[in-house]
Amino acid sequence: MTASTPARSNSRNVLGAPLKVCGCQPMTGWYRNGFCETDPSDQGQHSICCVMTESFLRYSKAQGNDLSTPVPAFQFPGLKPGDHWCVCAPRWKQAYEDGMAPKVCLESTEDTALDVVSLEQLKEHAHQAIS
Repeated sequence: MTASTPARSNSRNVLGAPLKVCGCQPMTGWYRNGFCETDPSDQGQHSICCVMTESFLRYSKAQGNDLSTPVPAFQFPGLKPGDHWCVCAPRWKQAYEDGMAPKVCLESTEDTALDVVSLEQLKEHAHQAIS
């Protein structure tokens, strides 16, 4: 899978284009397919593709969601700064409001995130992708 590989044909990003892969090392997404795609069963709405930072990982852990500690039983290696990960839209909004939001890969953020946060908020934290 490459950064230009589209997800399902109907998955769109917040810019209106086909959704691009967020990350595969480690494998992210509600479906663990590398894409920040969601469906109604995803109560967390894992739709925002973020670039992890040490400060966000500490923040998330303090909020009760430890993303940095490995959990071998779930084949979860633990995240480190620089990893790309599909973050729950409500959690990202909370981090945004607390001044702790990580950078966002707009091309890999599903348009359903716009039900929770504005495109302007996401653009304020846009990560420039490396081609």
